[in-house]
Amino acid sequence: MPRIFSGIQPSGELHIGNYLGAVRNWVGLQHEFESFICIVNYHAITQPFEPVDLMRRTHEMAVSLLAAGIDPGVATLFVQSHVPEHTELAWLLNTITPLGELERQTQFKDKASRQESVPAGLLNYPVLQAADILLYHADIVPVGEDQIQHLELSREIARRWNARFAEGYFPEPQPKLTPTRRIMGLDGNAKMSKSLGNTVALLEPTAAIWEKLRPAMTDPARVRKTDPGNPDVCNIYQLHKAFSPEATQVHVAAQCRSAGWGCIECKRVLADSMEVELVPIRARAVELAAHPQRVTDALGDGASRARSVARTTIDEVRERMGIA
Repeated sequence: MPRIFSGIQPSGELHIGNYLGAVRNWVGLQHEFESFICIVNYHAITQPFEPVDLMRRTHEMAVSLLAAGIDPGVATLFVQSHVPEHTELAWLLNTITPLGELERQTQFKDKASRQESVPAGLLNYPVLQAADILLYHADIVPVGEDQIQHLELSREIARRWNARFAEGYFPEPQPKLTPTRRIMGLDGNAKMSKSLGNTVALLEPTAAIWEKLRPAMTDPARVRKTDPGNPDVCNIYQLHKAFSPEATQVHVAAQCRSAGWGCIECKRVLADSMEVELVPIRARAVELAAHPQRVTDALGDGASRARSVARTTIDEVRERMGIA
């Protein structure tokens, strides 16, 4: 069975952008591939953080992933810091990664431009990301379009290490683009992001979700209820594509174009469609929150399985690099 690796930062509770853009895809792929799914808390500390918050967010992310459908009996779910081989391989790969390649990374340039003092960890972030993937000899990495450049660097690092120490040892991981397009925030202006306050949390109660959907941006050209709209430019319609059955999508689009509905009716139908999928997830999250040891045990078992693979890789890499 081909192997995939996926990582997600512990930002706390998932929002629907994370869920639609990545996690829902992982839930399906775990039955088609040998899946390693990692909560990458070492990546998270390249930005300012509070230790207590980081621990809480890591646990909350695990709850959200499990509630969303990641099955610890099928996939290997673990926390990055529980497998120290990640950072050991990252250092070894740092020694063969050109500085210029790291400085050219778009995400580094963007984040560095907004910081007065740039930590070295931000520059080396893609090397740790490569280590995450190569440690498990992953064949495939599910990614969004914004991560393609980092994955190509991982492939380049694999090629460089192989050429220097052991031809063909590391596979060059192939991207598997997520089927859902980038999810825009409720403001319709930017990608869904907690920092921008334009998200819907995966575990939010029904009333809270409606309070966010009700004022959300739709077709900006539709001013009055009697104005026909264009669902193709409406962010709410993109969410219908993610949550509503196909027949509902067709009906919603027709009502929008003919001004048969106002935007508020369209949003109510979306809220109902979302509830069908989100209610069972919320129920599982409540159950996990009531039994936190189940989460701890799942992460412990996952780390043990991950280490059994990671240790073999490190032993073989060290041998080939002449490190006793």
